[in-house]
Order: sequence, then structure tokens, then C-alpha cells
Amino acid sequence: MPTTREHIELYDTTLRDGTQTQNVSLSLQDKLLIAQRLDELGIDYIEGGYPLSNARDAAFFREIRSMGLRHAKVVAFGMTRRKGIRVQDDEGMKALVAAHTPAVTIVGKSWDLHVREVLRISEEENLAMIADSVRFCARGGRQVIYDAEHFFDGYAANSQFALRTLLAAQDAGASCICLCDTNGGSLPERVAEALDAIRPHLSVRIGIHTHNDAGLAVANTLAAICHGATQAQGTINGMGERCGNADLTTVAANLALKLDKNVLVPGGLQRLTEISRYVYEVANLVPHDAQPYVGHAAFAHKGGMHVHAIRRVTHSYEHTNPETVGNSRRVLISELSGASGVAEKIGRKFDIAHDKGLQRRLLQRLQEQEDCGYVYESAEASFELLCRRELGLHHPFWQLGHWRAVALRSAADTEPNTEVIVKLKVRDQWEHHVAEGHGPVDAMATALLCALKPHYPDVEHIRLIDYKVRVINPRAATAARVRVTIEFRDNQTHTLFSTVGVSENVIEASWQALVDGIEYKLANDEDGRQKTSAKPRRRTKRMINLDADL
Repeated sequence: MPTTREHIELYDTTLRDGTQTQNVSLSLQDKLLIAQRLDELGIDYIEGGYPLSNARDAAFFREIRSMGLRHAKVVAFGMTRRKGIRVQDDEGMKALVAAHTPAVTIVGKSWDLHVREVLRISEEENLAMIADSVRFCARGGRQVIYDAEHFFDGYAANSQFALRTLLAAQDAGASCICLCDTNGGSLPERVAEALDAIRPHLSVRIGIHTHNDAGLAVANTLAAICHGATQAQGTINGMGERCGNADLTTVAANLALKLDKNVLVPGGLQRLTEISRYVYEVANLVPHDAQPYVGHAAFAHKGGMHVHAIRRVTHSYEHTNPETVGNSRRVLISELSGASGVAEKIGRKFDIAHDKGLQRRLLQRLQEQEDCGYVYESAEASFELLCRRELGLHHPFWQLGHWRAVALRSAADTEPNTEVIVKLKVRDQWEHHVAEGHGPVDAMATALLCALKPHYPDVEHIRLIDYKVRVINPRAATAARVRVTIEFRDNQTHTLFSTVGVSENVIEASWQALVDGIEYKLANDEDGRQKTSAKPRRRTKRMINLDADL
């Protein structure tokens, strides 16, 4: 008979520990939206914050009660009572109960160094503070999770005292004891040894809370799970103080795919990439491309040998299927790609998958361009246009007469502006337009789109969302060549694509990238119309699989 997989609780502290990330500040609305997404994912516990720390956290606990979360338990976080104060008189304790959450987490000291040197109290007083605080919340009808701060450092320094702190919490009514690697410096072996030593003394569930200061937060979390812990704490994308916390997206994927544990709701694993990118966006952080499982480059293949292998057997260079975690496979195009990379990227779209001669020709052209400073792994739209031109599948959508950019400054106390003049011949009609913008790229885009919209109305759906400039040969000083990369969004097809331009003139490089973006949009729109209008028997081989990759 099939056995039921062990369930590991996932405890998310993005809204508390994650907000301690440098340059991150979440609004009340941000926190509520993230909480809703975490609940839909199947997170078991959502730690909302410390209700006494600020008005925003207090408001969060009021508002979250009306949202009707279907899966997760909301948790209020706080510290043990203060020294020398009765627990019923401690404002922090009263705030925890007043948050009206089904569960609370109380953090206390388990390292005798902190007891002596930070709190400056006796060991017995510290034990009393832990017991009083847990008992107060438990008698208030709350499920209590006890966070043993600095546990692994404390256990290494004084194992007997560290264990006594856990027993004090357990005997007072804690339902889960969470062991914290607060400084993030423990090794997996040390975590495993401590778990094995304390498990016989505990009758409640054990959790693990790790930080990433030694780059081992996920490894330490998995070690704890393998040695008896049943709750894993962390944050989405590893957000947190200093080097961050255990990345809960990586932890969840490893628990499910590597350790065969039951986590998240059905379909939740497939939403890991989605939640990762959502939290990055809300927190206004740049995504980490190399992030395991969910990063943009997590399943990106560049080397020719790698690409050749995955074309035959995908798992030859992939430890899991990207779709399992909601991600996708990408083939990067560069001088390292080889003919296999070219074939995988555009071979099926343009029916050259079996034409080795064409593949080699395209690869040679690619290498020539990269020698000039072009990089196509982050500009796949420009690479497709390069291939279209080499294959004779591209035609110009307009004829350039000229363009001119002029920087304007009308007064000393005003910001400079840019004026761009564009003259194009579109479908035998000359278009002559002038536009102003906050910079030359903004002005060029406005002028060019104004000239094209009467003839190609769909270009109005294009939006420039990112612009990057890189100096290729900085030792050439003012004569240095620059590489411009522009990222576009097509609001009509809901797709993103990027282009590249290279020149000694930054405005010319920008013009190249801008033109490529518009031509890519027009070319693919034209392909789509031909595909829709053509009868099945008359479709050419070159028009098949137009939805592949790009």
C-alpha cells in the first residue's frame, strides 16, 4: 500500500524578518497582498510582525482577520517578558494576545553569553521569563511557538543550559520548539548533531530557523529536517537581515523534490516562480537571476555541449524539470553556444533544425557580431532579427531618411530636454515628426512611434521598461564603444523581449536597439497574421511553430 508522505510545515516570516532587508519597506497593503499570495500557495504559518513595534504591524493584524485566509495561520511575533516585570503587566505580552492571532511566536535567549552579557540577568531569571511568557500566551488560547534564539551557538557553549531553556518552554505549554541559527554561522553537521542530542528530551514538534551568513541557510534547514525537525522557517527569496534567511522557495522545492516531503497545497509547487517574482516586485528588489529553481537563469543553457545534450535528454543537464516549479528552460545565444545552441533557439521556428550548413553560417555571423561588442544572450529579439536577415526572411518596414537629436536647455534653472527629428518613408509616404523627451531615447521612441502609428497601429502597445548602457572598451575614454540593451513590454501579447545596439555613439547604439524592438514586434505580428490566414495545406515549413522560444 502507498505510504503517506510526511508533512513538513512551512513557516513564512517574509513580513517580519524579511522586512529587515536593507532598503526594503513594505506598506500595509503590500503585506496584506503578500499574505494572500502565501495563503494561496499553501504556506502553513504567516508571521505578520511584532504588534508592539509599529502601528503598521498592529493594523496588519486587524485587517488580516477580515481576509478569510483558507490555509495559513497568522502568527504574531514577540519577545519574552522584560526582566523584573510581571508577565501580566508587560506591554509586549499584552500586545501579543491582543493581536487575536491563532498562534504566537515568542523568542527567548538560549545562549548563556546573551543572558550574562546582554540581558545581564541570572540563568534562573531567564528560564522564568521564558516559562512565564509561554504560559501567559498559552492560557490566552494561543498556539505558542518558541524560538530559541542563538540555539546552536548556545548549545556549543553550554549544552545543559541551552537544553534547559527548551524544556522551560515545553513545560509551560509551547507546542513547537524552533531552533534558531541566528548568527547564520553553523555548519550542517553541527545542526544535525544538536538535533540528535535534544530530540529524546522533547515531546513537542521541532522547527528550524536559519540565517545565511555562511551561505548555508538552506543546507542547515534540510539537515534539521533530516534529523527530526518538522517545521521549516524562512522567507521568500531569502530576504532578511544581513545575508538573509533561508530561502523558502528553495527549501520548499528541495523538501518536495529531493526529500519527498509533503509541502504546500496541490499545485503550489508550480507557483514557486510566480511568488518569487511577485515578492521581488512588491519589495522593489532586483531579482537574483541565479536563484535556485525560480531564478531567470536557473534553467538557462549557454555552453554548446550543454545545449546539444539537453536537446537529446533534458535531464542530462537539469536536475529537475523547470515546469515543476513554474519556471522555463532558456537557451542563451553567444560565442559559446555552438551550432547546437543556434538550432535549439531558432531551428524549429525557421525550419533549420536539420540544416547544419545554415546553423554554421548563423553561428559565424553571431561570432562576428559578438567580436564587435554585441551580446545576444540578454537580447534575444535582436538575435532573431539577425537570423531573419541572414535567412532572407526579413524585409524593412520603413526607409530611414534621417534622424537628428538635439539637447535643449532654455534656462539655467531648468532641466535639459531633448528634441528629436525623425524622417521616414513608410509605404511610399514620407513621415516627418518632431518629439521632445526627458532624454534622447525617450524622445526618439516618441518620434519614431508617432511616425509609424498611422501605418502600423499596433506599435502603440510597445512600452520601454528598462534601459542599460555598458562601456565595452573603457580604456578608449571618450572614443569608447558602448553597448545599449533595451527591454520592451508588448501589452498586446503580454510578452517581454530585449534588444541590443553597439556604437561609439551612445545615441546611435540606442537607436539600433530601439529600431530592433519595433521591427521585432512588427515581424512577429506579421507572422501571426500569416499563420492565422493561411490554410493548413498551404503553410510553408518556415512558418511552423511560431510560438517557440521567442
